[in-house]
Amino acid sequence: MTKPRRQYSPEYKQEAVGMAQQSDQPISHTAQNLGISDGLLRRWIKEQSNTAKKPFTGQGNPRDEELTRLKKELVEVKRERDFLPKGHLVREAAAYFAKQSK
Repeated sequence: MTKPRRQYSPEYKQEAVGMAQQSDQPISHTAQNLGISDGLLRRWIKEQSNTAKKPFTGQGNPRDEELTRLKKELVEVKRERDFLPKGHLVREAAAYFAKQSK
């Protein structure tokens, strides 16, 4: 079994970056004290230093958003499919095959 991914708030990330930048200790030591990997802390520092875009904007990418949308659509289609009575589908199938055999 996999562990659930930990998620950190933007405020926590900013605080961690501030601690790393103000400390005279290596980033790896600060990360260890916070209980996170040094690679993660370095990525947060890089994201915050990139002034072209807002740091820590959220999770995911457009592909993830499309996947979420498609999953919701699938649930809705299944719900609509299951809503129809079974006998209704049998009658439609019989009518369809009756037309095909002529």
